[in-house]
Amino acid sequence: MSLESDLYAPVKALLEGQGYVVKGEVRGCDVVAVRGTEPPVVVELKRAFGLGLVLQGVDRLALTDLVYLAVGQWPKQMKNVKKLCRRLGLGFIVVAANSADVVLDPMPYLPRKNKRKAGRMLGEHARRVGDPNLGGQAMRAPLMTAYRQEALRCAGLLIESGPMKLAAMRKAGDVPNAARILQQDVYGWFERVERGVYALTPAGKAGLKRFDRRSA
Repeated sequence: MSLESDLYAPVKALLEGQGYVVKGEVRGCDVVAVRGTEPPVVVELKRAFGLGLVLQGVDRLALTDLVYLAVGQWPKQMKNVKKLCRRLGLGFIVVAANSADVVLDPMPYLPRKNKRKAGRMLGEHARRVGDPNLGGQAMRAPLMTAYRQEALRCAGLLIESGPMKLAAMRKAGDVPNAARILQQDVYGWFERVERGVYALTPAGKAGLKRFDRRSA
């Protein structure tokens, strides 16, 4: 669709097929459809999906709960577009080959809280020492997590004392999860030199240099 107005006829035909009386450009709304005493349907038209269209749709929610966004091409990130529209209570229509297809109908958004994820978030917040990360930093940079902090504490003990038994390590520092961290060895920092005794690898020494140990 080369013009936004090219979307009007297919959207109008779709709504008229459902028994609506459809008119364009009514008090700033691209499309207004009325059927008897039911709440009106408002459709905002744009050639492509974008923030401006979303803001228009949100503004029209002050007039009716039945607001659709209509675009002239399929968005590349359709899954995310549907998720956004669903959260905002907006419907979504795609007009292609002179045909309007309803992808999503508007409905009130009632989010289901994920207690498991919320618990993990709060647990990480509680276990993390200090505030070592800058909010908004690029995800490409390694984040200082509570797990990494405890691994650094394990590495710090090993570089200061040499190979240690797990029991001695738990006693010497605040490393309650030492057994899991050393056995999993997610970062390749530790090696078992004998049963229950661990030492630091060259990668572990490099890890201590890379991350400021004061963050641990």
